[in-house]
Amino acid sequence: MTFKAGEEWALKLSRLEAGSDDIAKKAIYAGANVVADAIRSNLGDIPTEPFRFLKEGEQLNSLSETQKDDLIAGFGVTPIMLDKDGNWNAKIGFDGYGSKPSEKYPNGLPNQLLARAVESGSSVRVKHPFVRPAVNSTKKQAQAEMGRVIDEEIAKRMK
Repeated sequence: MTFKAGEEWALKLSRLEAGSDDIAKKAIYAGANVVADAIRSNLGDIPTEPFRFLKEGEQLNSLSETQKDDLIAGFGVTPIMLDKDGNWNAKIGFDGYGSKPSEKYPNGLPNQLLARAVESGSSVRVKHPFVRPAVNSTKKQAQAEMGRVIDEEIAKRMK
């Protein structure tokens, strides 16, 4: 006794299993891009002003145009990697250095350092969170987008 429908279903499932890593990567990128777009938008909303020296006890509440441009240029999503536990991951963050070298930072101020100071504040900078609100506000949207991509990819492979 043979079941053609069963063999056909098994073939579809094997194709689905063979492409599962690709499906996971596409879904992760889709979700990461939703969050990254929100962070970029929030970063664009940070006020700017020309560079100036601070007076005693004064704090910055903005970025210079150059610093903002450096953060935008250094922002991105890493390639997806498989971790030691077998999970696919991508990171969203800042890389590189600012374009203005200084005595303390001859390569330029590290973008990660500047982003952290803007996000959390420092002794000379008022905090202006732009990453955490973006992540919190887009979590469900990113999950929905990942689910949509997974469903779309499964439907393609199960035809």
